[in-house]
Amino acid sequence: MIYIDGAAKSGSGTIVRYAVALSSLLGEELHINNIRAKRDKPGLRPQHLTSVAACARMCGAQVEGAVVNSKEITYKPGRRIKGGHYQWDIGTAGSTTLLVMTLLPLALFADEETVLRISGGLFQDFAPSAYHMQRVLFPTLAKMGIKAGLEIIRPGYVPRGGGIIQVNIKPVDSRLRPLKLLKRGEVKEVNGFALCSHLGEQRVSQRMAEECRRVLAEKGYRSRIKDLWDETALQAGASLAVWVETDSGCLLGSDQAGKRGRSSEDIGRYVAQNLLADLKAGATVDRYLADQLIIYAALAGGATEYIVPRLTEHVDANLWLVAKLGARTRVKGNTLHVEGLGYAGPLTGN
Repeated sequence: MIYIDGAAKSGSGTIVRYAVALSSLLGEELHINNIRAKRDKPGLRPQHLTSVAACARMCGAQVEGAVVNSKEITYKPGRRIKGGHYQWDIGTAGSTTLLVMTLLPLALFADEETVLRISGGLFQDFAPSAYHMQRVLFPTLAKMGIKAGLEIIRPGYVPRGGGIIQVNIKPVDSRLRPLKLLKRGEVKEVNGFALCSHLGEQRVSQRMAEECRRVLAEKGYRSRIKDLWDETALQAGASLAVWVETDSGCLLGSDQAGKRGRSSEDIGRYVAQNLLADLKAGATVDRYLADQLIIYAALAGGATEYIVPRLTEHVDANLWLVAKLGARTRVKGNTLHVEGLGYAGPLTGN
């Protein structure tokens, strides 16, 4: 059995999500206690329960203690990961992309292609943006042999949610390839989307994009940010996302969702400044990819290395978790080194 202290390191729900995903792949029973013990509302929240239940459904796991506010669960995975079509409604504005982040590792080693149709929030603070996943994370993972695509069917924002995404994931051919990103190179282009729902009269998309372009231009970067207007969302909302590609193949992104009291200009400046900060740090991945890639590096066959803008608590927690499960990790300055497990699937014994 794998024992995980849910209060270790960041003590966040990410530990629960990734521990359950890795347990499902390794076929080893998992016990987690002190779940989110450091948080204002400790224990499992509905969005974490959805992740646990979704993993259990894909691999036929048996789960004990999976109820709201529970601080302890036991998870016993089945022997096979089943692909196919799955549909989940997280409810309100719970993050759809965080559920994708939980299920993607399983789907890579499923017995057939997996299609996930998920309803909930697409753009909010403290969760991956659907645009970042679509334009930065998935293209970066493609370098490791991962074939995944995301379609935004309807935007969804805090507090009502109701957004819909569909993600198609093909099983990997064999093992994941390691990723080597040790040279950032020069920025080739900056692209982006400025999305607003039911806010066309206030010119929210244009104002976010204009301010972002202005800040980037001050540092010598010309950007192409497309204005998008939506009338299908259940409520008014907005999101700005930009990303750069370098001549060495690195992708770095930055984004922020709208929020009451947060002006369009504030969003434009924030997104531009975060991107500029990551570029100035000489990183080969952005602050979000820095921790998102670790689980895939741990599964790959060989050594993955990349340079992060800074070492965050999420990076620290994810390195700690994969090391607990057998991957060897090393940090030198801002360079991460992960020696992967060479995982080949649940039926191979590897």
